[in-house]
Amino acid sequence: MKAIWNHKIIAESDATVVVENNHYFPHDSIKKEFFNTSESHSTCPWKGEASYYTIEVDGKQNKDAAWYYPEVSDKAQAIKNYVAFWKGIEVKS
Repeated sequence: MKAIWNHKIIAESDATVVVENNHYFPHDSIKKEFFNTSESHSTCPWKGEASYYTIEVDGKQNKDAAWYYPEVSDKAQAIKNYVAFWKGIEVKS
């Protein structure tokens, strides 16, 4: 699977985990040069508190377009150290 934004591959892995129709990519498969830590957070009742990354490619930013769970609940152990995407990030095989 590949995550693409602004014509660049920002993550690539053959070991994604699908949860709620989202492909979660192993944290070590993201291209960290495109990821900036965000101050945003949200809470999922069964996964825990999510943190976000703003994606930046060629001077364009996509605020909070990737999320991850620094501390996952017992029910969400499958996505510990994984990152998922939205806000126009294309995920395809």
